[in-house]
Amino acid sequence: MPRNTAGKWVARAGATGGGRTYRGQRPVNWYAALIIIVVLGILSVIFASYEYRHPAAAATTKPDKGTTWYAGLAFDVCGTQAPSLASNAASTTSKQAFFTTGKGVITIAPKTTAETGSNATFGKFVSAYGGLKVTSSALVLPKSATTTTSTTTTTTATSKASATTTYTNGEACPKGTPDAGKKGSVTLAYWANAFNSKGQAVAYSGEPADLKFTENQLITVGFVPSGTKLPKPNGTVVKALVSASTGAATTSVSTTTAPGTTATTAPTTTVAPSTTTPTTAPTTATTTAKNKQ
Repeated sequence: MPRNTAGKWVARAGATGGGRTYRGQRPVNWYAALIIIVVLGILSVIFASYEYRHPAAAATTKPDKGTTWYAGLAFDVCGTQAPSLASNAASTTSKQAFFTTGKGVITIAPKTTAETGSNATFGKFVSAYGGLKVTSSALVLPKSATTTTSTTTTTTATSKASATTTYTNGEACPKGTPDAGKKGSVTLAYWANAFNSKGQAVAYSGEPADLKFTENQLITVGFVPSGTKLPKPNGTVVKALVSASTGAATTSVSTTTAPGTTATTAPTTTVAPSTTTPTTAPTTATTTAKNKQ
């Protein structure tokens, strides 16, 4: 091979980064690493999303036996928040772990290992409350939640709701409700902690019975048209939850009673002297004047 020809071949090979065989090879390892990174990224997002939607899934020791938690509960029927469930505490026994004393507050107090940790679920409360049923396809509210009223306005609203206490997916919302005529379905949303003002609502997509309780949790169960964002339980429920959780309820009752008793006694003591004094003074003055004359 002539010297000049060999030099040109070497120069051409160097310029192209190698011969034809080298140029035809693909960076398999690089592509494989890239695919692994993408797959791991997707899996981490899925896992993070699951943990966000099921914050208590990893709990294994809390709530434990001897622990007492509280959660707020409300029911939204076609745009109207139903009255809170009546108390079933009077019918509970020392072994009852999940019950309500009314005002929309659920007491969570595990008594056995089967009720602790991830076993402390919304379904256990529902099954312990007579007449209440919450599934992904039907909502049944007991009459106690639709007939207990305190005002005329509430009576009107609940009388309409009490006509039908069972709501099934695909059924039209009853007349008198904001979403009347629209087809509704059972949905559930929760807020992990009522004390977290920045906490976001989580639309629960699983079976309601499987929802795991968290401390100071807020739960809204609704029968609403598809796509409706459920609201938080109203201020009355939140206030009752905060009082139960912080123990403010007991203090509030004792404080109210004490001033009430004092206030009633004080006016009685004050009025008596003031009434006697003015009456006596003029009488004495008049008698003296007549004696001098």
